Amino acid sequence: MEQIFTGKTPEEAVEAGLKALGLTREDVDVEVLEKGKKKIIGSVPAKVKLTVKEKLTDGGRAVRFLEGLLPLLSSDAVPVLTEEEEKIVIELQADTAKGVIGRRGEVIDAIQALAGAVANTGRKEYKRVVVDCGNYREEREETLKRLAEKLAAKAVRTGKRVRLEPMNPYERRIIHSALAESAEVYTKSEGKEPARFVVIIPKNAKPYGDRGGRGDRNNRGRGDRGGKKYGDKPRYGSDRKKPYERRELPAEATPETSGTSFNRGGSSSGYKKGGFSGFFGTFLGNSSDEEKAPETGTASGTADAGSEDEE
Repeated sequence: MEQIFTGKTPEEAVEAGLKALGLTREDVDVEVLEKGKKKIIGSVPAKVKLTVKEKLTDGGRAVRFLEGLLPLLSSDAVPVLTEEEEKIVIELQADTAKGVIGRRGEVIDAIQALAGAVANTGRKEYKRVVVDCGNYREEREETLKRLAEKLAAKAVRTGKRVRLEPMNPYERRIIHSALAESAEVYTKSEGKEPARFVVIIPKNAKPYGDRGGRGDRNNRGRGDRGGKKYGDKPRYGSDRKKPYERRELPAEATPETSGTSFNRGGSSSGYKKGGFSGFFGTFLGNSSDEEKAPETGTASGTADAGSEDEE
C-alpha cells in the first residue's frame, strides 16, 4: 500500500504520514517526491510517498530468499511454504527433482541450511527448517532407519563399534532417534563438521585386550606360537641345547711339552684353580714319552735351546 503525504519539509511530511497510518518508521519505505521550497509569495510543500512494508513471517522470509536463490542455480523450482507452526517446511515444486536434490542430497541440504539461517535471523530460539522436494526427505529417513537397524545388528554380532559415513545434523538425528530405545546398542557423534559421523557402540563390546588369540596386553600383536603365549616361552637356549659339561684338569704336575712350556728346567706345582698354569697349546706327549725323552734327546735339546736364548 502506497500513500502520499505533504508538509513544510520532508520530515514533517513523513511524521504526518506515520501518524495517519499508525505505523513506525521501520514499517514503511520512504520516497521523497518534492523537497519543498519557499517563494516570494507562498511556498511549495514537500511531498513524500510512504509504502507500507510487507510483514513476513520467519517462513515467509525464507521463501522470499529462495525465490531469488533458485534462479541463480538455474533451477525452475518454486518454493511453497507448507508448515510454520512447530517447524518450517518448504516444498520445492519442480518438474525434475534430481537437479534440485543433487548427489546424496548435497544441493538440497545446502539450500536447507541457507533457508534455515534466513528464517532464524533475529530469533532468540532456533526454529527448525526443512526444505523438501519430491518426498525426498521421507524416503531418505526410511532408508536411514533401515541402515541404523542393520548396522546395530552387526555391532551386536561382532561386539565391535560400527562407524557410519559423515552426515549432516538432520540425518545424524534420525540415526540417534532410530536407536534411542535399543537395549543392545547406544550411539554418539564423533568428529568435526562437516565430517562429523555417528558411531554405533554395542553394550556387549569386547574388552580392549581381547583380540582373539593376540596374546595378553604385554605381548599384544605377538600371537600364539605353538599353543603357548610368547611371554610364557623359556629363554633362548635353555630348552634347545644341553649345558656344556665342566671339564676338570688333572691334579698332578703339568708335563713338559715340546716348546710349549714357560716353566723350563723346573718342576710344576700342579694346576691351581684361578691361577696361570704356565702353558698353552696342545700336549704332544704322554707318560711313556716322558720316560723316553732322555734317550731321544728331545727334552735336553729343548732345555739347551732355552739356555742359549737366555744367554
